[in-house]
Amino acid sequence: MKVYELQGGFGIDSLALVERPMPRPAAGQVLLKMRAWSLNYRDLMLVNGSYNPNLRLPMTPLSDGVGEVVDVGQGVSRLKPGERVAGIFMPKWLDGELTEERAKSALGGGDTGMAAEYVVLDAEGVVPVPDHLTDEEAATLPCAAVTAWHALVASGRVKAGDTVLTLGTGGVSLFALQFAKLSGARVIATSSSDEKLARALDLGASEGINYKNTAEWGQFVRELTDGVGVDHVVEVGGAGTLGQSLRAVRMGGRISLIGVLSGGGQVDPTPILMKNVCVQGIFVGSRAMFEAMNGAIAQHRMRPVVDRVFRFGELPDALRHMERGAHFGKIALAVS
Repeated sequence: MKVYELQGGFGIDSLALVERPMPRPAAGQVLLKMRAWSLNYRDLMLVNGSYNPNLRLPMTPLSDGVGEVVDVGQGVSRLKPGERVAGIFMPKWLDGELTEERAKSALGGGDTGMAAEYVVLDAEGVVPVPDHLTDEEAATLPCAAVTAWHALVASGRVKAGDTVLTLGTGGVSLFALQFAKLSGARVIATSSSDEKLARALDLGASEGINYKNTAEWGQFVRELTDGVGVDHVVEVGGAGTLGQSLRAVRMGGRISLIGVLSGGGQVDPTPILMKNVCVQGIFVGSRAMFEAMNGAIAQHRMRPVVDRVFRFGELPDALRHMERGAHFGKIALAVS
């Protein structure tokens, strides 16, 4: 079978598509024939060496993918051949709180990566995906969608009448927009592109802010909310945007800290104290969250936003497309 490996060093040009023996499922495992994959910014960081410069090579990247169960190991009863499933981001995080052991099981970061034609996973670490989704749409769910669900629904308890601020138009932010709208919340979206903001409005955002034209966008958000601020901020920028997010959030509001797209740096914690703000780190989510989210997606016939689909053999091109930052939503790969 064909599998991607990062060999000899970091960088997209170090990715090689190689032949490896077909894996076989041991007891408690399932063998998936992969149908589609999707990219996360973490994948680009891993390949470029900025996520974990001490990562042992060679390694197979990607955490997100959907495949058909073609074989099961001894003792597997919750799945059968023919089912279409996705691997969960951390196969050992089934429910409850995140632990260090569960976090270390994350796919495509040193453990099993999904960028292969066939993948073996623990049977407990996969979930069936909604029937109405295409393979490419379903492949976008394990990381970005579960992260947004965890932030707004599982932990944030978003409800009708709340106001949610989303930053940018990447996968997590657009899933957050969609989940917020399903819950009856108002969404304010930011982007550096008026074209992307127009598309976010088409998806259901009530207002859009071009942060390149409005440097003090946190204050503008307060003006849009009659001086109160938003209930929830889906914060994917990190230190570079957190100051503005703290200005935008209401007294007693919530900031879900998810990404570090704007890089590191120092943040004044005083507003967190003075505004009684809850700032919570969100690191994807559990299998239980994934399953609950799938139920909502199926009930509402929600469809993920897929920017572009590449062929499996075009993974380097897909990563370069992500690197350029011109995408709106998720970047996917398909078998053909």
